[in-house]
Amino acid sequence: MAFQGKKLINNPNDVVTEFIEGLVETYQGLQYLDGFPEVKVVLRAEVSGATYDKVAVISGGGSGHEPAQAGYVGEGLLTASICGDVFASPTVDSILAGIRAVTGPMGCLLVVTNYTGDRLNFGLAAEQARSEGYKIETVIVGDDCALPKSQGIAGRRGLAGTILVNKVAGAVAAAGLSLADVASEARRASEVVGTMGVALSVCTLPGQVTSDRLGPGKMELGLGIHGEPGAAVADLQPVDVVVTHVLKQILESNYIPITRGNRVVLMINGLGATPVMELMIAAGKTVPKLQLEFGLLVERVYTGSFMTSLDMKGFSISIMKVDQTLLQHLDASTKAPHWPVGSAGNRPPAKIPVPLPSSRSMKSDELLSRPLQLTEQGHILEVAIEAAANAIINMRDILNDWDSTVGDGDCGSTMYKGATAILDDMKKYYPLNNAAETVNEIGSSVRRAMGGTSGVLYTIFCKAAYAQLKANSDSTVTAKQWAEALEAAIAAVSKYGGASTGYRTLLDALMPALAVLKERLTSGEDSCTSFVLSSEAAVAGAGSTKDMQAQVAGRSSYVSAAILATVPDPGAMAAAAWYRAAALAVKDKFHPSFNSSINKSES
Repeated sequence: MAFQGKKLINNPNDVVTEFIEGLVETYQGLQYLDGFPEVKVVLRAEVSGATYDKVAVISGGGSGHEPAQAGYVGEGLLTASICGDVFASPTVDSILAGIRAVTGPMGCLLVVTNYTGDRLNFGLAAEQARSEGYKIETVIVGDDCALPKSQGIAGRRGLAGTILVNKVAGAVAAAGLSLADVASEARRASEVVGTMGVALSVCTLPGQVTSDRLGPGKMELGLGIHGEPGAAVADLQPVDVVVTHVLKQILESNYIPITRGNRVVLMINGLGATPVMELMIAAGKTVPKLQLEFGLLVERVYTGSFMTSLDMKGFSISIMKVDQTLLQHLDASTKAPHWPVGSAGNRPPAKIPVPLPSSRSMKSDELLSRPLQLTEQGHILEVAIEAAANAIINMRDILNDWDSTVGDGDCGSTMYKGATAILDDMKKYYPLNNAAETVNEIGSSVRRAMGGTSGVLYTIFCKAAYAQLKANSDSTVTAKQWAEALEAAIAAVSKYGGASTGYRTLLDALMPALAVLKERLTSGEDSCTSFVLSSEAAVAGAGSTKDMQAQVAGRSSYVSAAILATVPDPGAMAAAAWYRAAALAVKDKFHPSFNSSINKSES
């Protein structure tokens, strides 16, 4: 069902002029002609047509494709951009005003996207300008590879490849070459670039309803940048599949003369509402396909939103065949605010080895590998670690559910990554007969696999416990020493995390557990019973977080009390779960005589 689109705008009729005002306020090197609303022209502030001694490069078209083209006005790229209304070609008068404002004796190149309205209006403006004595050349860019060649007189549409053509033209003009040379290089660039787009949604024009043309689970291939229907609608596929299809369409369409062994540049262009993460994923999958499957040398990669379609979800891929001259033009410096910084220069290898910490490299192989035969302590550690990790793995979904209410919804997934890494590493690396080094390796697994605050806190937890355990010279760790290690770990987490009991964090589970553990051991209770009883305190402490208002530390500190009262803290529940699971596993495996009494206390 169609519905009114949400926009952060004022009057829908003023979006283009207000965009221009904001753009010029943002970038000091830009100005606009005082002719609103009929004349909407952005130009370089330092350029005056009467005195400008280089070729002016002008592009433009309908608005709604920002940052194109106004965002590319700047030294080394466009001299001016002519803005039409949203998805509407600029008027002849507006184009003429731009030509008159920036064109000097060297003349002006108009770079025009291949749409009927743009061709007609820019063409008429060019003829009028010539009649006024201006030197004018025009380059039409049609880089669309989605549609078959038999498309009547309209031809291929102008898409994101236009940005690369503009960059070439701007660089040649900035070098002081003639109008003929600027036009020739721009035309050459336009003939070796191809583009195809994929969309997951259509765009919403300001003040209009959102179309429901694309249903759930569908994507559109080869659509235009004005929301017009594409070549085909298909079921949504993984980006690997989408990239392969698009590359085949571009490179096997016979539109552009690219063959194996050629050098190319790649542009991954977001259509307006595609997250940078998804664009980078597409880029990361496209480059190796171009290299390995099509035998092309990828010289440059430009990833971002360069020519959008308002709020459309999707991306386009542009591929341009380059030689050293075109590459130099693309690498030439520019002050245009939206040309990607850091894209020039030769590409180093994408990845290099991860450096190992010196402390790890200095340790013996025996300390960094699983023993062939476990001592009693080694067996206890193995059982406890395995039970704790599996408890977290089994809680992933419920932890995520709780965290969706009071945090960012990923507590379970983050803890799951740490738990699975611990289980995997324990099979190969953990020196289980050495308790201190095992705890240290758990910290290394957590640091490598877990992100976010939880990963850092648990790494601090393990490293502090390791330091305390390592200070003891005995090979066998006593219950009292484990309690001291737990106390040191909790103190470190509290110190660096800023929390204590009552803050709705993992400490609300671990601090009560520590108190009971120390109390029971001091009273002469055996270690296994003390461990189990302290785990009950951990569970009770975690459960009590449901009734707490978060303090200044912890994920829940920004959430209202009414919401907090609906769920316990997921971090505390996770800590209680692994602590309790480890205690029960040790009891069941090594202290069966306590089963009956513990079951009674739990019932």
